[in-house]
Amino acid sequence: MTNIPVAPDMTDWTDESAWAGTRAPLRQSTGLNPSAYVDERFFALEQELVFERAWVTVGLAGEVAEPGRMLVRQVGQKSIVITRGDDGELRGFLNSCRHRGTELAESDCDIAGTIRCPYHRWGYGTDGSLKATPFFDEVPRNDFDRDDFSLIPVRVGTWGPLLFACLADETPELDVWLGDLPERMAGYGFDQWRVEESQVLDIEANWKLISENFQEYYHLTWVHPELAKVSRVKDHYRYQGAGMYCGQTTTPVSGDDRDDWLVLPAAEGLDESDATSGRHIALYPNVIFSVLPNHVFVMRLDPIAPGLTRETCTFLLPPSTPELTGGELDATRTFWIDVNNEDIDICQRSQRGLTRGRIQPGPLAPRFEEPLHRFHNMLADCMTSDSLAGLTVPPGDDGSEAARLGTGPNPAPPTIEQ
Repeated sequence: MTNIPVAPDMTDWTDESAWAGTRAPLRQSTGLNPSAYVDERFFALEQELVFERAWVTVGLAGEVAEPGRMLVRQVGQKSIVITRGDDGELRGFLNSCRHRGTELAESDCDIAGTIRCPYHRWGYGTDGSLKATPFFDEVPRNDFDRDDFSLIPVRVGTWGPLLFACLADETPELDVWLGDLPERMAGYGFDQWRVEESQVLDIEANWKLISENFQEYYHLTWVHPELAKVSRVKDHYRYQGAGMYCGQTTTPVSGDDRDDWLVLPAAEGLDESDATSGRHIALYPNVIFSVLPNHVFVMRLDPIAPGLTRETCTFLLPPSTPELTGGELDATRTFWIDVNNEDIDICQRSQRGLTRGRIQPGPLAPRFEEPLHRFHNMLADCMTSDSLAGLTVPPGDDGSEAARLGTGPNPAPPTIEQ
């Protein structure tokens, strides 16, 4: 049988007409066009209109908690550096020397208070100001003023354990992007939680498939039979306020015949709701994390190509948990690795199906896939907007049964919803 090549998709993804299925009400909505997951043209546009304008998660706040460390991160098609000065201020800059544009650093590194270009040794302070231009003044230039050649700044910020960067000056501030999420999760005291360990994985699937898989529990019973024992479908509830995120919660965090994720001690000082629940957040665009009473599992998604995503997985533990000396994390780690491997397999199968099949998108299941509808609309907002200056942050639930899509009242609602 002869393979018939698929014609290139020439859809104008910046036009609202391309998002008719996404913009439809939930009960009439469809998933995304396969091109959103497989096409190079869509991927390039997405890098420009989403990742180079959104507040993108680029690491963990603890990685630059003290002066002397500089991080190198890719945001869209641009490279940036992030460091903290002796004055305690966190700053970001484009990774390009103001002399002839040379890359300042190719990977995370330690600096002794000066950011130096490896080419001609121009040196910059951690505030971005140009401090040194070796031999440049041997033949003076009347038009040269060092103050005109500081590094190009990039907005950076932190919330809890997460580090963010935003390349677009017109995008609303980080606190607007986060919405009510900091208030919602204030009881955990994330600023004091510590990184226990991290792992980096390359997944042969589009970043959106990984996030979407995390956001819905329609697949739980079949893809995760073991997880379904401790994160039962009937125990899932909405955890959705105003903000650029999709949230759900499991109440209670049940052990049944498997308690792998309950073996570590719970954080001290949690209220009744936080102490008995698991929170599962997809913060747009590229970080997903599960918050349990005794640990947090964070997954940062860095798009490499339409069908390739680099996933950085990190375990965080609360300050009340003693330093681990043996295999205390083994059961929790094994639990999440098993679950994540199941998710990776199904996401890669989805990628192959979308690449080889190119079928038209099907209907979303209102009971389980409302978060995907919300997520897809945030994507559409970015792809169709000339600027994110007027970005409308999605509202939260109104507390009605209809808003909760049949899940019923949460037996231990978060304080913010009480």
